[in-house]
Amino acid sequence: MRESLLARLCLVVYVLLVVYASLYPLAGWRDPGGSALAYLAAPWPRYVTAFDLGANFLGYLPYGLLCALVLRPRLAAAAAALLAVLSAAALSLTLETLQSFLPPRIPSNLDVLANILGAACGGLVGAGLAPGLLDGPLRRLRAAALLPGLATDLGLTLLGLWLFAQLNPATLLFGTGDLRDLVAGSGERHAPRLFVSAEAATAAANLVAVALLASAMVGARAPVLRLVAALVGVALLVKTLAFAILMQAEYVFAWLTPGAQLGLLLGTGLALAALRLPQTARLAVAAVLLMAATVLVNLSPPNPYFAATLKVWEQGHFLNFNGLTRLVSAVWPFAALAYLVYLASAQRRRPPQ
Repeated sequence: MRESLLARLCLVVYVLLVVYASLYPLAGWRDPGGSALAYLAAPWPRYVTAFDLGANFLGYLPYGLLCALVLRPRLAAAAAALLAVLSAAALSLTLETLQSFLPPRIPSNLDVLANILGAACGGLVGAGLAPGLLDGPLRRLRAAALLPGLATDLGLTLLGLWLFAQLNPATLLFGTGDLRDLVAGSGERHAPRLFVSAEAATAAANLVAVALLASAMVGARAPVLRLVAALVGVALLVKTLAFAILMQAEYVFAWLTPGAQLGLLLGTGLALAALRLPQTARLAVAAVLLMAATVLVNLSPPNPYFAATLKVWEQGHFLNFNGLTRLVSAVWPFAALAYLVYLASAQRRRPPQ
């Protein structure tokens, strides 16, 4: 059984996401005035909700799964699962202890226990499924549809983060790269007509750019159109699920604004044409569209169609999660641009056939 580079990349990215979510908003650090480990000996929290327990359990379940997948080729199943649990315990204890220095966060021994249990379940599943996942149908499917090598693993990780960014209900459709929450705040209000044009252009440009980026990983004989269509379909499903979970039921399709509809139609037509371009041209067009869409999303006016929707959006328990999705959305196009530059440089170094 061979090691999975993709699993290692996903594990590193997931750990970074867990660290950010656990320490969000990363501001207001202060001396706790006592032992930072006092929470370990404290009584169980008085107010415990099923949501809090479930979030902590589910938050570390993927960690245990990915950790076991990374360790399984070198270790036996039991050893891989055990090491996944021990490393999860170390990570959870470290982050909970650091929360003692953050006034908005309250460290909890129950959170640590839920984290460890989640990692244990994920580790057991990962250790048991590792042979089938790493050497079974998934590997054969990848070999048939995608190119081998590091570039594809990096690209798949990047596309996974793009799908994750769609979970934020406050962003435009496919509108990554919005830095205003991080540096300046929202812009002025303008007429809805202007917003429709801005959202349509943003959605279309990003759809084409992502389609071209994904096509760079697809094998010569693979059905690239079907694979790209499946990727966009999953992204729209993720967007819908985000609204279903975070908003009230009547706002499930609030993201499907007139601008989003126009952007989907325009982007689909342009993507069908752009996917016929040579590889080098596709990389260049994707880079230009990514940067153009990023500039546009930072200049676009606030969404007038979301004005009523966002009033019912009570972030509450999802505050840290939404902060995480905003961060991923903000940095994604710049990571994608670096990836496209990497692909272009690798193509130039490749000897002529």
